[in-house]
Amino acid sequence: MSVRRRRLVAAALTIATAVAVPRLGALAEPTATTTPPPTPVNGRPSAFPSDLHTPSNTLRPPAISGRAALLADLGTGRVLFRKATETPRPIASLTKIMTALIVVERGNLGDIVVVDPRAVFARGDYGATSTLGLRAGERIAVEDLLYALLLGSANDAAEALAIHLDGSVEAFVARMNRRAASLGMSDTRFFSPSGLDDRGRSTPTDLLRLVRSAEDQPVFRRIVATRFRTIPAPSGPDRRIQNRNVLLWLYPDADGAKTGSTFAAGSCLVATASRDGRRLVAIVLGAHEEAFSDAAALLNHGFEGFTERTFVTVGEQRGSVRIRGGTVPVVAAADLRAMVPTISLENLQEEITVDPDVAFPPAEGETVATLRLRAQGLVVGTVPLVVAEVPPAPDEEGPWWLRTTVTVAGALVDAISGLAN
Repeated sequence: MSVRRRRLVAAALTIATAVAVPRLGALAEPTATTTPPPTPVNGRPSAFPSDLHTPSNTLRPPAISGRAALLADLGTGRVLFRKATETPRPIASLTKIMTALIVVERGNLGDIVVVDPRAVFARGDYGATSTLGLRAGERIAVEDLLYALLLGSANDAAEALAIHLDGSVEAFVARMNRRAASLGMSDTRFFSPSGLDDRGRSTPTDLLRLVRSAEDQPVFRRIVATRFRTIPAPSGPDRRIQNRNVLLWLYPDADGAKTGSTFAAGSCLVATASRDGRRLVAIVLGAHEEAFSDAAALLNHGFEGFTERTFVTVGEQRGSVRIRGGTVPVVAAADLRAMVPTISLENLQEEITVDPDVAFPPAEGETVATLRLRAQGLVVGTVPLVVAEVPPAPDEEGPWWLRTTVTVAGALVDAISGLAN
């Protein structure tokens, strides 16, 4: 099979296809729990999955079919689940998260892009099944191109934005790699703004750094949470874009972020969700069929298999600790809030480590020890313990060093007297 033929086959297998169709005036916005409508692809219905397959026991880590996966708390970056997170793999259209981040950081949403001929995909071109259908010379807002990029995974939108910002795809890709390096994405390399090339590689660990940076941008969060977007066409009916993230329909807490799939990468997904004030992200790479069930299983495990609470509050009395020369009462110097496995709540362990360099009498407020909270053998948090108040001298009056000197001198006198008898 020729290279071109293989590319056409791979494009036909791409799941993350854009929707560039006439406006469907009768299509109502469905609720978050209804089945998403089928997405027309080149005139043929390409059905979304209509349900999710997740384990009933959410307290235990789920079995993940994808080749690599990660679950993390978006706010803190704490990783709650890992599978092959350090091996670089093709990431398909997850690449477009970096493209969007750069555009949002550098571009003006209201700027008008004049579509360069180099960004136009002809019928039969590799990747043409996932485009907005841009035309050379078409004038379109940066914001509309971002919606096409992130909802419909439009490859022509990726190239149009790249050329608009840096004059060429090559210059923009160089910027993508510099931005990746600045984020500490040491196992990531980009070769295109779209991910079509399948040469680009990343890891779940690096993608966590990327999506946390993107999520800092309110524009990004707003766009990836959108299910439909109407984009004007240069002539004829408006274009109706539908989000490819099925979790926006099938997972009630879902609120982003991006799908991707090619023959080499398999089904890939970065999925965010919010519940009870917590935001989690699930990253799945290389699923054989669909990555949505894996991501939903991870999110369920994160929300129900982990409990976040404040275990120690600042100023809370924590008893007394013995230091060299005496015992002092201590209090917590800060809050200790942690996320722990729900099944470990009854078996949490606390341990206090005293600073060996501290001697009596310490100053009030001085740190003399550290409290560690352990769950299943792992440290989930630490908090300093400080002196609440300095108690009276433990023995006779006078400075501790004088009392020590007198005690030692007395012992020497007793020993000499004993030898003389």
